[in-house]
Amino acid sequence: MNVKKKKSLIKSLAFRILYPVSEKYLSKERSYRYNDITVTVFPGVFHPGFYFSTKLLLKYLEGIDLSGKYILELGAGSGLISIYTSKRGGFVTASDISLTAFYNIEKNMKMNDANVEVVHSDLFEQVPQIRYDYIIINPPYYKKTPTSQKEFAWFGGDDFQYFRKLFSQLGNFYFENTNVIMILSDEAEIEMIKSIATEYRFLMEEIFQKKIWGEVHFIFKIKSMLNN
Repeated sequence: MNVKKKKSLIKSLAFRILYPVSEKYLSKERSYRYNDITVTVFPGVFHPGFYFSTKLLLKYLEGIDLSGKYILELGAGSGLISIYTSKRGGFVTASDISLTAFYNIEKNMKMNDANVEVVHSDLFEQVPQIRYDYIIINPPYYKKTPTSQKEFAWFGGDDFQYFRKLFSQLGNFYFENTNVIMILSDEAEIEMIKSIATEYRFLMEEIFQKKIWGEVHFIFKIKSMLNN
């Protein structure tokens, strides 16, 4: 067995072990604090403190002037990133396909006195079509078709339907000054996702990388090939 296949097998086994463990822990309502923001995390909603992706996105956003910017967070989960960007002066829309997440975001918005428009939407379907300066995406990338609301946070379909739908719709929301930011880990089939992006005339440019506990996380800036 070559090194790449061995690494893939280890990660697959780790996910099969860690996912049920996290599911048990997150079967109860939890609380999480980031700086001056405290959020409640409903059962079945992606926990921003239990995994690294949300914290890495927040760290990246610290270096960006968000004041007066129009921001869309797709798949907002608990709404932590949306609340954070709102408190930094952004005009924020938070969307999620999960109704549980939708109500979770609404609760956390009120708890933190944040001005966030919350939308129940499958990707861009119900999102107000305005010119967003930033579109932030922490996507589900495991290859399996979700069978429940909570699985939408993890699984992007047996044929990467999530990414095919994402890139097919993105063109309607992409303008010259739009910054599309997406985080993935090396557990995702990144080359396949890049290939799907290319089908829809988008490029994924790596702008950040960090290794944590043997897992490499990447932040990509998505650019239209039509504007290059």
